Formats: sequence, C-alpha cells, structure tokens
Amino acid sequence: MWLASPGLKVYLGLGETDMRKSIDGLCILVSKQLIQDPLSGHMFIFCNRRRTIMKILYWDTNGFCLWQKDSSQPVP
Repeated sequence: MWLASPGLKVYLGLGETDMRKSIDGLCILVSKQLIQDPLSGHMFIFCNRRRTIMKILYWDTNGFCLWQKDSSQPVP
C-alpha cells in the first residue's frame, strides 16, 4: 500500500505528451514545462493526445516511480 505524504502536490501537464517518453524525458518536461523540481516528491501527471494513456512520475526516497495507465476508451 502507498501512503501519500501530507504535503504532496499533484501537477498536471497541460496539452499532449509523447507517451514514448520515459523517466528522463518526463523529468525534462517537469523542469522546462511545469518549472518544477522532479526530485521534489510531488506527483506529475501526463496524458497522450487521445487521453487514453496516463503516466505519473513521482520521486520516492531512493528513486523515481513511473506509473502508467492504459485505457481502451477515451475519457469524455
């Protein structure tokens, strides 16, 4: 089970994101597009153009976590 820290903030990357990006590419987006520190411990969420794939980037105490959710139906 994952417990969120009390000061956790969630940032949503606006627009579309190339879902081929992995941790390094998403960290660059966090730094340049969201103007945030990827090592801050906050969650950063990115979606593809059709909104059928979502990736969440999160820095834990000893490394990055990258979660991906695929959906066969687009979100209305």
